[in-house]
Amino acid sequence: MASYDYDIAIIGGGAAGLTVTAGAAQLGARTLLIEKEPALGGDCLHFGCVPSKTLIKTAHMYHQVGQTKKFGLPEVTIGPVDFRDVAARIQEVIAKIQIHDSVERFCKLGAQVAFGSPEFIDEYTIKLNGSTISAKHWVIATGSSPAPPRLEMLSKIKYITNKEIFSLEDLPKSMIVLGAGPIAMEMAQAFCRLGTTVQVIQRSGQILSKEDKDMADIIMDNMEQEGVQFSLNATVVDARENNGFKEITIEQEGLRQVLKADTVLLAQGRTPNTGELGLDAIDLIHDRQGIKVDNRMRTNHKHIYAAGDINGGFQFTHAAGYEGGIVVSNAIFHLPRKADYTWMPWCTYTDPELASIGINEKTARKKGVTYTIWTEEFAANDRALTEGTDSGKIKMLLNEKEKVIGVQIAGPRAGDLIGEWAAILGGGVKLSTLAGIVHPYPTLGEINKRVAGNMLSSKIFSDTVKKGLKLFFQLKGPIDAPCSQING
Repeated sequence: MASYDYDIAIIGGGAAGLTVTAGAAQLGARTLLIEKEPALGGDCLHFGCVPSKTLIKTAHMYHQVGQTKKFGLPEVTIGPVDFRDVAARIQEVIAKIQIHDSVERFCKLGAQVAFGSPEFIDEYTIKLNGSTISAKHWVIATGSSPAPPRLEMLSKIKYITNKEIFSLEDLPKSMIVLGAGPIAMEMAQAFCRLGTTVQVIQRSGQILSKEDKDMADIIMDNMEQEGVQFSLNATVVDARENNGFKEITIEQEGLRQVLKADTVLLAQGRTPNTGELGLDAIDLIHDRQGIKVDNRMRTNHKHIYAAGDINGGFQFTHAAGYEGGIVVSNAIFHLPRKADYTWMPWCTYTDPELASIGINEKTARKKGVTYTIWTEEFAANDRALTEGTDSGKIKMLLNEKEKVIGVQIAGPRAGDLIGEWAAILGGGVKLSTLAGIVHPYPTLGEINKRVAGNMLSSKIFSDTVKKGLKLFFQLKGPIDAPCSQING
């Protein structure tokens, strides 16, 4: 039997890698974690989820100060933003969370941590900092990076990505955002709220193109009201720098115009971090989308796993953590656990938020699934009205058997509200159970109960049921006359 230095070795200290490391080490496996960057935590902690949500909260607070009159309060005058202070707060939050992702924590769990750029020299062995290291199982969890410009002309200008945006020294006076995905929309709204003039350029006819248009339009309409400018169905035909400004020439319906800004944010997708791992040398199958894996996270070499952004699937931190758990089950417990993304939720943290689970109308039509739609507006939710956050709606899709196949929520705290659906759908709970749950009043969560109740009400209060009750219990039936009071 071959002898290896480690039972399992993980390349990448982001969400997926840390999940595997913690699980394997606590189960008694000799575990090695290798990270290229100087600190653990991955893109999510340093350039993604944590800094973006910190910035979003800061921008929300600044925006709210300008809304005091809406809430019956005196108008308040507030000074301009010093982005150095904003960036400092972002780093403070990262530092607090970094404690949970520290080397010391994982060493205490029983793992060994090394820093450097590993390269495979065979299927079981890597070269790291001049040494060779072998492991019985390998996990590649190196994540992804901002995709390079799709158009060569964009290389002529200086642009920023999520790698640089949270550490800017000054608040940009103007910004062009290339792309309209989740990162692009979150940053466009946040910087607009802080005082930047923001213009978004999108190739397709809607923002958040994976979402249903009616839901994405709720987000776009709100952002437009706040001042974000959108150029949809726009093709970039030229880019250059002129007198300190970036000039992007776009074409829409045959007409060209030049957009100018002092800062350009490139947010046109992600690319897997596979470049320096030596994957070709071991014939590990991968392409521009990422490393190919089966539903147990195994590559074509069954002892090598790939989890998180690197495998080109759901590029969410929570998905990476979930896949890390799948790896632990298979590599350490040797249980053939398979990933199931049926009820994988996700959320875009704009204001209002847009959260989804299951399939939406776009996917249903593509798959040829017959469905019906049930909706409930936040304008009918008392808590939303009290808080002045009553724009948006929830949309529930049912299949022919009247089973829920997907839910989308565009509204306040949608990311929290979708959690109830994750529990309901993932747990196989009946829709009638959700409709019967007693929520505290007034809460936003009542909207989940209401949309389920609306669907069931159509059956309970049907003409057939009313006729049956009238027949068996001699009910007198509703009053046909116009509503009037009884005078005593």
